[in-house]
Amino acid sequence: MVFASYPLSQFKSHRKEILESIKNTLDSGNYILGNQVSLFEKNFAKYCDAKYAVGVNSGTDAILLSLKALNIGPGDEVITVSHTALATLSAIISSGATPVIVDIEKTFFTMDPILIKKAISKRTKAIIPVHIYGQACNMKEIMKIANNNNIFVIEDCAQATGAEYNGKKIGSIGHIGAFSFYPTKNLGAIGDGGMVVTKNKKIANRIAQSRQFGWDDSRNTIEPGQSSRLDEIQAAILNVKLKYLSKDNNKRIRIANTYESLINNKFIELPKQRKNIKHVHHLYVVLAEHRDEFISRLKKDNIFCGIHYPVPGHLHGGYDKYCKIPNNNLPVTNYLASRVLTLPMYPELKLQEAKKISLKINNISF
Repeated sequence: MVFASYPLSQFKSHRKEILESIKNTLDSGNYILGNQVSLFEKNFAKYCDAKYAVGVNSGTDAILLSLKALNIGPGDEVITVSHTALATLSAIISSGATPVIVDIEKTFFTMDPILIKKAISKRTKAIIPVHIYGQACNMKEIMKIANNNNIFVIEDCAQATGAEYNGKKIGSIGHIGAFSFYPTKNLGAIGDGGMVVTKNKKIANRIAQSRQFGWDDSRNTIEPGQSSRLDEIQAAILNVKLKYLSKDNNKRIRIANTYESLINNKFIELPKQRKNIKHVHHLYVVLAEHRDEFISRLKKDNIFCGIHYPVPGHLHGGYDKYCKIPNNNLPVTNYLASRVLTLPMYPELKLQEAKKISLKINNISF
């Protein structure tokens, strides 16, 4: 039996080290913003080639606190995409700003830079490109547009920890990088967790204060904050798993290469990869005609696929009224929503299993 993602398998692969790290943390008696969080922030900043890293409660809060640190709120606009987890839009809406939705590139599923220019207004304060499924956006063009218009860039790196663009780690290219450590992510905790990375000390300090009620080191407050701390036990787990991240990402790449070399079905379109990047395949998403039938037939063979994402964020009830869509037209986003199909992808998936899945897909016809 194989699943689209399977975080339990990763815990089992590092079980001894993780349990030992948790035990040491419990024995330390230091449970809130202790040594494990400090160590993980240091290690993760180094991994991302960033000067500063601030651990927070979730990837959603990583974006929200980043927006607040940049003084973005009511009356402001933030350009992003709708083909993403709801967290991206949720954070923008929670800040009081308006998400301005642009379409994505059909080839790579990432933000279309050409459409950003058309969406910029006097109220535009930030762009949030989403490195979807493990693939980096066209950051060269996005940064060019942002710099020419004095706009901040917050990279949504939730699905692409370890990915690279032109030799640079994602998260280190924009003004801020926001990461999620949700259990299914490339670097997953066993619970919620998030991180903000930046090369700007002022931004890092403000986020560090905001994550804990607005306190400074003396517990004095300059402005209101919230409770959004990375948990000490989750940091202990992440310190173990970070050591294996590059190795695990390479396993994902080998599985993706297996799919690419073996899957041959006229009803399946394989994903494309941008040049000069390192794609870390958080998810392996194909486009499928007769998607429901593929899911049903593969399920009979104990192959459980997923859909990321069947409903674009701007069409979700409760979100739609907050979103602004230039020209009210997102043809690529809407097209992909009816066809995206997520195949099993996690480091512990054996190549023999990936081969079996590929052959099963090839044998499906209509």
